[in-house]
Amino acid sequence: MYGLVNKAIEDMVRSNYGEETWQEIKQLAQIDLEKFVSMEGYPDDVTHRLVKAASQVLSISPSKIMEAFGAYWVQYTAQEGYGELLDMSGDDLPEFLENLDNLHARVSVSFPKLSPPSFECEEEQENALTLHYHSQREGLAPMVIGLIEGLGERFETEVKIQQTQDRNDGFDHDSFSIEYKDKSAK
Repeated sequence: MYGLVNKAIEDMVRSNYGEETWQEIKQLAQIDLEKFVSMEGYPDDVTHRLVKAASQVLSISPSKIMEAFGAYWVQYTAQEGYGELLDMSGDDLPEFLENLDNLHARVSVSFPKLSPPSFECEEEQENALTLHYHSQREGLAPMVIGLIEGLGERFETEVKIQQTQDRNDGFDHDSFSIEYKDKSAK
């Protein structure tokens, strides 16, 4: 994964739990770097070790850490110079989700070694869809839940998300049922 992901984890921990907690997590994860470089690639194992260490230090399950990180990622990337790109990807939650693969294609111009996931939206009924998530990486489905929640905040949309298909159960991809409602709609 690119350093931008690990920098975001670091930022999330520092801003929510402080520098001392970050140093404890970094030490437990056996990360001997002063800082992560956004545009540099790091083995996925580095990210997984950070999540595992954060889980131990904070007494929060790894899936809840990843879910919180997913929500944080939406805000973080907007602040790190990708806000305009996010704005161009959709005016509401369903449009944005439909354009996720296009967003990743644009991002890959800056991150040529990017190995992004793929998303498919399937409209189920008014204000409800199924999101199919395909990834070469394992263990990131909780992050998708957090991403959807973070996007809900971004678009001022109330979301209910439930994982309906899990790769850990032998499926070839993860799927999520999403119900959404614009908070300003009455």
